[in-house]
Amino acid sequence: MDTFSDYESFDGLGLAGLIKSHVISPHELLNAAIERIEAYNPKLNAVIFKMYDIACQQIESSDSEGIFKGVPFLLKDLFADCAGAPMNFGSRFANGYISHYDGELVKRFKKAGLIIVGKTNTPEFGLSPTTEPELFGPTTNPWDQTRSAGGSSGGSAAAVASRMVPMAHGGDGAGSLRIPAAYCGVFALKPSRGRTPQGSHLMRIWQNMVVENALTRSVRDSAAMLDVLSGPELGSPFALPLPSESFLESLDKPLKPLRIAFSEEPFFKAALNKEYANALQKTAILCQDLGHRVESQFFSIDSEEVALANLIIVAAETAASLKLLDKVLPKVDKQSLETLTAVLCEIGEHFNAKDYAWANHIVDTVGKKSSEFFENYDVLLTPTMAIPPPHLGGFKPYGLEKNILEFLRRIPYGPLLRKITQRSSAKYFGFIPFTPIFNITGQPAMSVPLFWDESGLPIGMQFAAGMGNEKILLQLAKQLEEACPWGDKRPVFL
Repeated sequence: MDTFSDYESFDGLGLAGLIKSHVISPHELLNAAIERIEAYNPKLNAVIFKMYDIACQQIESSDSEGIFKGVPFLLKDLFADCAGAPMNFGSRFANGYISHYDGELVKRFKKAGLIIVGKTNTPEFGLSPTTEPELFGPTTNPWDQTRSAGGSSGGSAAAVASRMVPMAHGGDGAGSLRIPAAYCGVFALKPSRGRTPQGSHLMRIWQNMVVENALTRSVRDSAAMLDVLSGPELGSPFALPLPSESFLESLDKPLKPLRIAFSEEPFFKAALNKEYANALQKTAILCQDLGHRVESQFFSIDSEEVALANLIIVAAETAASLKLLDKVLPKVDKQSLETLTAVLCEIGEHFNAKDYAWANHIVDTVGKKSSEFFENYDVLLTPTMAIPPPHLGGFKPYGLEKNILEFLRRIPYGPLLRKITQRSSAKYFGFIPFTPIFNITGQPAMSVPLFWDESGLPIGMQFAAGMGNEKILLQLAKQLEEACPWGDKRPVFL
């Protein structure tokens, strides 16, 4: 097998099939993955920890006959505890931390037969929609290395797009699977809240707005991965029951005509790029040609109120997470935090329990409104992002300067703090105006790489469904993949 050509033409299930038919060994596949990481990573900075020796040991000790037996895989360096491997959360604050156990997420990956070869780059604590941590440096976009790969699962997306591995772990708290999938031209499904384990001792990350899954090149790999990860996690405060049928097997079943609503109106204030608007219209026509009923429709929200509520929750959770890390890290230096993280911690310290309860009420209200919308429609179609990937360093969250920390510390609790926080959250969500809403509501949503713009950059389309309806999203994605294939498209540097 010519590793530089054949390896890259197979998805995860395809590679597993080669192993099961004894065409190739797990060690040969591992070597093929290592070759690509060594060849492509210097240009992309997607993989920050190489776990080649651990991967070899895993092959020798594993007795798994799982669906992905022997397939090379990468973990995002965030909330994915893997015994003996470092986990830095993209932060100097946690530098030197070594996981002492396998989290539930990693246990399920290993049970499926996946061979973990490394960890991927992420922004500090996954807080940014671009992957440019000060500790490890930026991950570049495989289609244009002057641009961002997106975040927070940017390292994983770049690794999959460049074919280092056929799929990689990622998590999604405000679009962190879908954003880099759209910018790197790969497929990603954010499952429903409670569908997959959180993967760490934090059982309700961002009040269960964060959901774990993987980025893949093929729809069938994503469906098979959801089969692997689905099911209640012991002790979880929120978990969906096991699905009645396999997501992978459902891909072969006919899909009834769907009621699809589409809209180019962002949930949060933003201007939509013209090429993205054109791609949305093409996608709507494509869905209609596939036999679905498509019409323009939308549900609106009070964007400023919702953005503020979301930021209060994330800020409080960030401050609380750092307090928990204080107990397990050998040396804590809060001065090492990046500005965005430090500001969120300061905001989290300022607001009180009443504000936190109010924020959760707003989130619940939006979830109810969205659920009512999906009583009349099976799917809502929007662009995943509003603009092409920014150039490295081009995303400036909140417009923050270093002295804002001292400014915040001098502000008394009250209307001024609320006004500043509301303005900051509106600016943040203006960059990601389509994705966070489905983390807030808990409903599943996917990014499908259907089009490329005139510059050769991918354009992702987002499809969302009602709570627990991943099946119809995956079936629709399979239709779209067959009608408008993306699997053979390759970044120009390969």
